[in-house]
Amino acid sequence: MPIERRPETSPDGHHEGIGRARHYNWDPGDFFGLDVSSMSPRAQVTTSLTVLVPVVVGTVVILAFLQSLWWLIFIFGWSFFPAFGLLVHGIAGLSEAGSATSSERVEKERELLGVLRRHKEITPPEAALETSLTVVEADAMLKELAKAGHLDVRVRGGGIFYALWDHDAEDARW
Repeated sequence: MPIERRPETSPDGHHEGIGRARHYNWDPGDFFGLDVSSMSPRAQVTTSLTVLVPVVVGTVVILAFLQSLWWLIFIFGWSFFPAFGLLVHGIAGLSEAGSATSSERVEKERELLGVLRRHKEITPPEAALETSLTVVEADAMLKELAKAGHLDVRVRGGGIFYALWDHDAEDARW
């Protein structure tokens, strides 16, 4: 009589693991049951510090005051390594996000200045039509450039126009 082997996967296609993996659909790549790949870098840093701070404080307390319970460090100390890895991953994600945001801002500013060079003077709605910026973004960026002294602000007929400085007109005034 031939013996049939039971299939390794369940009818729904999931691998039948042992213990927790079978019951809770747990992935060994998860961080304490959390899917860290879908977390923002800020959430990754927060989660890792939530684990790291109590582990480090507990280790200091045990080593300083409760030396007879030194073995507790081995029970809770294992959580230090994945938490530290998550902290490093989150910090790297934060630094990448910061550089991506600043390069995107520089790109938008160049786009806006290119439109200003072509049109000589422009209003925020016109800038929004000519660029990928919204009216609010264009207005904020134009105000910021004018406040820093990079643009000339002109008021005509109740409208505010922004222009690049006309160096020839400035020289004629003096």
